[in-house]
Amino acid sequence: MIHLEQTFMNFLLAHQEKYNRTYHFLILMDSLISAAKHIQHYYLTGALKGILGLANKINVQGEDVMRMDQIAHEIAIHYLKTTNRVIHAVSEEEDDIIPLNEEGGRYFIYFDPLDGSSNVAHGLPVGFLFGIAKRNLEGPEDGHLRAGKDYIAAGMFVIPTGTFTLALKEAGTWRFHINDTMNYVMPVRMMLPEDKKTWELSFNAANQTTYAKGVQDWISANVGKYSYRYLGALAGDFHRTLSNGGMFMYPAIVNHPNPKKNRPEGKLRLMYEASVVAFMSKEAGGGAVDENGTPILDIVPSKHHQRTALYVGSKPLVDEIAQVLRNR
Repeated sequence: MIHLEQTFMNFLLAHQEKYNRTYHFLILMDSLISAAKHIQHYYLTGALKGILGLANKINVQGEDVMRMDQIAHEIAIHYLKTTNRVIHAVSEEEDDIIPLNEEGGRYFIYFDPLDGSSNVAHGLPVGFLFGIAKRNLEGPEDGHLRAGKDYIAAGMFVIPTGTFTLALKEAGTWRFHINDTMNYVMPVRMMLPEDKKTWELSFNAANQTTYAKGVQDWISANVGKYSYRYLGALAGDFHRTLSNGGMFMYPAIVNHPNPKKNRPEGKLRLMYEASVVAFMSKEAGGGAVDENGTPILDIVPSKHHQRTALYVGSKPLVDEIAQVLRNR
């Protein structure tokens, strides 16, 4: 007997019909799937094409841009444009908000086309992160930036491992794997495991002495209780956290020997990094907070490249660190 796995698009079609929703979202998701496959292709063939180096430019974040960053951004924008469903997009690789279809669009999308791009040259995993919000269908749309709690979906592709994780509002977090026919298949409902035996802590140990004292003390008291893993790319690190439980942390840097290197607001971008994994974590039974212990999903952005600290993962650990942060 031939066994055929359920495809992502079949899964999503059933979801839309179950909740009596339109097919516009399927068209948008199809464009993101196409973009991810093309980004993976360029990643896998990058060394042969000589596209893995620096692009000799600095992005709005003040970071060196890799050539693959530019390629991934251009691929994503191309496919988003073809849908005619996106009002505007926010990309890590573009200074300004990108208008696409302001008259007829239905969605806002916030994305990082190549999270962890410094890993590319070493053949290590990178990510394509995105969050999606819907326009106001009951009145005038003001185009304001949305808090994570207003997203209708958020997800990430981990490249080149061929895994895709998607969270749907009030409908769970689901993981898919790419098969030999280049289709994402086999939906698996993801829930952060309750068994602490598998939990892991993930943070940059090199920065530990630069964190706030309360955070340093919490790490010292807890790091021996759990395994420690850190890849240095949010998508890859959160992929492990979602599977094994525990907590990924990117605290604010406030005690650096060189004050110019302090980042009291945090480093990760709120809209297309922190809110994305926070949304996925919530739908998988977890949580996420910033340096003040405020739930990430409650933060309304004041600017589209806003930064934040991030603590995300199993709810007991997130609640515990949130209490520490609020009591400083």
